[in-house]
Amino acid sequence: MSDYEKDPLIIESGNGVYLKDIEGNTYLDGYSSLWLNVHGHRKKEIDEAIEKQLQLIAHSTLLGAANIPSIQLAEKLVELAPEAITRVFYSDSGAEAVEIAVKMAYQYWQNRGYENKKSFVTLSNGYHGDTVGTMSVGSIELYHKVYTSLLFDAIVIPFPASKEEQTESDLCRESLKQLRELFEAKHEEIAGITVEALIQGAGGMNLMPKGYLKGVEQLCKEFHILLIVDEVATGFGRTGKMFAVEHENVQPDIMTVAKGITGGYLPIAATLTQEHIYEAFYGEYTDLKTFFHGHSYTGNQLGCAAALANLEIFEKENIIQQVEEKALFLEEQLKHVAELEFVGAVRQLGLMCGIQLVQHKRTSEPFPWEQRVAYRSTLKMRALGMLTRPLGDVIVLMPPLAATNDQLKQMVDIMKEGIMEAATECLEQQV
Repeated sequence: MSDYEKDPLIIESGNGVYLKDIEGNTYLDGYSSLWLNVHGHRKKEIDEAIEKQLQLIAHSTLLGAANIPSIQLAEKLVELAPEAITRVFYSDSGAEAVEIAVKMAYQYWQNRGYENKKSFVTLSNGYHGDTVGTMSVGSIELYHKVYTSLLFDAIVIPFPASKEEQTESDLCRESLKQLRELFEAKHEEIAGITVEALIQGAGGMNLMPKGYLKGVEQLCKEFHILLIVDEVATGFGRTGKMFAVEHENVQPDIMTVAKGITGGYLPIAATLTQEHIYEAFYGEYTDLKTFFHGHSYTGNQLGCAAALANLEIFEKENIIQQVEEKALFLEEQLKHVAELEFVGAVRQLGLMCGIQLVQHKRTSEPFPWEQRVAYRSTLKMRALGMLTRPLGDVIVLMPPLAATNDQLKQMVDIMKEGIMEAATECLEQQV
């Protein structure tokens, strides 16, 4: 809070890929309002869909009832999701969607009579949310350490991060071998594994080697372990596919979605499952197989109406192809960022980008953590007309999918200037 108090930022309005504060300053939305916004702010079709729904009803419960927009959206999500997905369970945020997935996976095995399958596997540096269950299957010490005594234990395996002079295929093979050894030893007690789809978000925009996620899927099938794929950040076009799992034709047992589902308008999330998950909870009242979980605003009509309008725009404007083309343009622009003396690595998947800042490019030596070089860089960018946030020493660039090539270039140019100004100041303070 001390940071906010020094120079508070209060947003008043937005239009397209721009935000305006109460002082009249205009900013490029370089982080899609925390990875949410898709088509820009005040998108006419989404505004109208919400207004139209408001003339009917704003909300009624899904507990023991149903509503039209939630049914229509569930049908659309199943149509768009990987082929094996057939069922939809609504909630309000990405963390809740993953919390639900963990509870489902746990109870799935209990309902089927496998009482020993209670453990979960997760990747180091993974992030799935800030609720107790999602922190338990996360592995970022800075975020989770203070809550250790509250959390259940998960089995943490190393994220497949490349070592010097190691090929991507060798990295993939070694990492999957390690996972196989774990599954061979403990599959009878493992209920599921949670993974972010192809790229870790809050952990620093770390990219998986090609073929790794597909390999995880195959091992899960072999050892009868549920594959829970977190698409909260990667879903809805962000990586150049509707869902990131499409890059490797992965069929999750359970998949979580949120963020871009409503175009960045309203809090809707969903936990999507294969039919065998649903069937494990199906039965008469006396069977006690019920999934005891619910949220007051689950399947909210206004949010579902916004989501349906959002998905119609994807089809009408051919958004996925646009993202593929813009990602190639952005990749070219980011080559200039990679050349900067204070940039150690640039990681990109579609329109998800992370820029790692270092004090010395040759040795990858970081700046002293207390100098907060990435945070200071984002403050410089704010002064130059763009908003984004850092993850440690990694700067996130995640523009709305609606950003034009000219706007993407503006964002990259601002980022370069902000990095150089802040890093130079940090070095001067060390002298």
